[in-house]
Amino acid sequence: MTSTLRELSPGLAIRRITPPLALPDFKLIAFDMDSTLINIECIDEIADAVGKKAEVAAITEATMRGEIKDFKESLRRRVALLQGVPVSALQEVYDQRLRLNPGAETLVAACKAAGLKVLLVSGGFTFFANRVKERLGIDFARSNLLDEADGKLTGRVVVQSWGDICDGAEKRRTLLEVASLLGISPAECIAVGDGANDLPMMGEAGLSVAYHAKPKVRAEAMVAIDEGGLDRLLEVVR
Repeated sequence: MTSTLRELSPGLAIRRITPPLALPDFKLIAFDMDSTLINIECIDEIADAVGKKAEVAAITEATMRGEIKDFKESLRRRVALLQGVPVSALQEVYDQRLRLNPGAETLVAACKAAGLKVLLVSGGFTFFANRVKERLGIDFARSNLLDEADGKLTGRVVVQSWGDICDGAEKRRTLLEVASLLGISPAECIAVGDGANDLPMMGEAGLSVAYHAKPKVRAEAMVAIDEGGLDRLLEVVR
């Protein structure tokens, strides 16, 4: 049975932990990207380029709330609606709409200063994940690759060496894989997310953090940041 969250300070709640925890006791922090590290759901904004934002966003919202259980099928449905979108629209979304969420730079810098490695693992897209990775100095990133031909999206995702779609199971596997490569245990990992597909990796981590999250995710996390930026985690882990 899940214990009840208790408010540590306004907009910040915890369960099953007694802060402050020591940040250097952890060795890896894994972040979801869309609506966690960044302020948008990239796929919704790409869909806006072809007038399909509402249609795609409705599927995204239902998926993140856990109402659509099969993330892979959900993503395929949404990506299919992007067929014909000019590849140049991705750069426009990045330049004009994508912003780092408040506190992202501060939290990542604090984690790196404490010796943690940083992982970005996203059900979003490599075009954005690679740029966010470079911008924040993140160590590892895994995300989905949009297929393109003749300067336009084909409506499909590309099969990569690890598989085709980074869903909740792949996020969990990636967290465990990177932890293994680093020679650390899952208990030494922090996982931060907002949607239902983040729950598998959050369930493996020694510390799970819900950031402005869907109710289903907030109900499972050990830390819930409901107000303010990502750097509020540093009120719990120092």
